Amino acid sequence: MKKSFMGVRLRKLRAERGLSQIAMAQALGLSPSYLNQLEQNQRPLTVAVLLRLNRTLGVDIQAFSEDDEARLVAGLREALADAAEPVSLPEMQEVAAQMPALGRALVALHRRQLDLQAQLETMALRLGDDRSSELGLPRATPFEAVRDFFFSHKNHFDPLDRAAESLAAQTRARGGAMAPWLAQRLRERHDVRVTQADATGIGGKRQYDAASRTLTLSPLLAPAQQAFQMATQLAFLEMDETLSALTADAPFDADAPARRLARIGLANYFAGALLLPYGEYLEAAERLRHDIDLLALRFGVGFETACHRLSTLQRPGAPGVPFFFVRVDRAGNISKRQSATHFHFSRTGGTCPLWAVYEAFSQPGRILPQLARMPDGRTSLWVARTVAGGSRGWGAPRQTFAIGLGCDIRHAPRLVYADGLDLQDPARATPIGMGCKVCERRDCAQRAFPFVGQPLKVDEQRTEFIPYGCS
Repeated sequence: MKKSFMGVRLRKLRAERGLSQIAMAQALGLSPSYLNQLEQNQRPLTVAVLLRLNRTLGVDIQAFSEDDEARLVAGLREALADAAEPVSLPEMQEVAAQMPALGRALVALHRRQLDLQAQLETMALRLGDDRSSELGLPRATPFEAVRDFFFSHKNHFDPLDRAAESLAAQTRARGGAMAPWLAQRLRERHDVRVTQADATGIGGKRQYDAASRTLTLSPLLAPAQQAFQMATQLAFLEMDETLSALTADAPFDADAPARRLARIGLANYFAGALLLPYGEYLEAAERLRHDIDLLALRFGVGFETACHRLSTLQRPGAPGVPFFFVRVDRAGNISKRQSATHFHFSRTGGTCPLWAVYEAFSQPGRILPQLARMPDGRTSLWVARTVAGGSRGWGAPRQTFAIGLGCDIRHAPRLVYADGLDLQDPARATPIGMGCKVCERRDCAQRAFPFVGQPLKVDEQRTEFIPYGCS
């Protein structure tokens, strides 16, 4: 047992028993001065004293357990993560050690807030996303604000798309690969020199030094990825007015981080449109029936880039299939989420483990098609596959994600992945949801939490949800 200072707990224990300091010292066989030092945290609580408390006063030793303290500190760190004023770890440890009841109350309030937040989101989902602010949902993070900004434009920005398509036509007219042409344009028109970092890397894919006008690229990038990063920098230099105009009317309030993130997202959009010009890519996608591997091979890009570009093809008068695109990791974190349609996943409810995107991790590199049906009856065709980032050397972890690309079932016949699937029988579709806390399915064997929109029924003979124990 480490040195533990439990003065507040001892004083509380003495007050609960109605004992004076002298009376408690006599009961424990201690001197009053020693007990006073314990209560004032001038001396640590020893194992011997703890055993006397147990024998004499019947105090549960677990009340002074370090494991309980560690669990309480973990709960406090979660509850106070978004506090207006940061709370240091030593302060949390002091609360857990000296005032555990206060700590447990804070954790309980935090959990109650999460439950109320989940219930509010359930109501918002039923009333429509535009009602979320009226119901008191928390203000969106910069990433969520930018995601909503892209969704409001159906993930398509025509001025950027047409400018990129025009520039791509110039590239084709001159012939040759895209990357050398971009490096030349950056050098001749903007006096920007493109270099490559050494083997240790730069801590990212791209780093631009405005003072020296040097663009440094990671050595781990493939040629297509190098072209993408150069095209992103070109967007900042040549499309600055367009980027500013597109974000000027966005509802970012005074949120500078969200506006900067939106500009980066739009620059990336321009880069993708330059590598995969709208008309040419849409024609190839329709001709190849959206075979993603063949599209990636035809345009020399990766699986993720090919999928992401398919989710942006919504030009007025010449739209492609309205896709939804997601990228998730093994822990269920959705790091990319783009949609030209109604498809959404809950912020507070997590995602559904029955979704093919998670099954992809068990079969890396293989494309998995899935017919999936939401609780409201909407059925979609999903395609999922894992992608992995380049290695940074021996012992370094690799980035691994699962990519999901989906569309409404009415567009499924236009995809090669629908071949062999029964699109007419709704029973063939896997029932999924937006997350257990906001999914009203009662008969789901994979449910992890009860639906917050309905009261939990508890019956000794039959329960709808068992939070712990054998199932």
